Amino acid sequence: MKRLKHFPKKTAKAPARTDASATAYQLFAIERQLADCTAPERYEKRQELARPVLDGFLAYLHSAKASTKSGFGRAVHYTLEQWPYLERYLLDGNLEISNNRAERSIKPFVIDRKNFLFANTPRGAKASAIVFSIIETAKENGLHPYSYLTYIFKNAPNWNIHQDSEALQKLLPSAIPDCCRTKAATD
Repeated sequence: MKRLKHFPKKTAKAPARTDASATAYQLFAIERQLADCTAPERYEKRQELARPVLDGFLAYLHSAKASTKSGFGRAVHYTLEQWPYLERYLLDGNLEISNNRAERSIKPFVIDRKNFLFANTPRGAKASAIVFSIIETAKENGLHPYSYLTYIFKNAPNWNIHQDSEALQKLLPSAIPDCCRTKAATD
């Protein structure tokens, strides 16, 4: 949705922004309908529902007559250049239509960026980054970060994770016991 800013506002000569907005809203509405589908079901439904919408928008972009120096022309050119990335979500039902969730997950890093300036050593800054990464991974996998870290700190010292790859597997979110999972993840 952020990329719609590249399309100029609607004028008598350039109704493109409303066309782009309508297409985006239509695609996001389809995604809301598919929220409870499995990945294979989502893939099939996207081919049926979203593919025609995107194909129609692509045809519209190719037929657009605009100078590449105009705002509309630059927006069309940008969209066509980015098209392979835009339609990639159609190839796999596990992919999301936007990167909003990824951007939300890095927000704590952006907010704390200034705090990292005061890490006393490069090793301290690296350790902070690792902990942030572990916490965000836990959240994405339905784990309660505090419980997950407590579980790791209590158990990992007893496992030979440097020598035994199976021991390392015990640290992965999929192998963590239910006591570390959030209520929503266990439902």
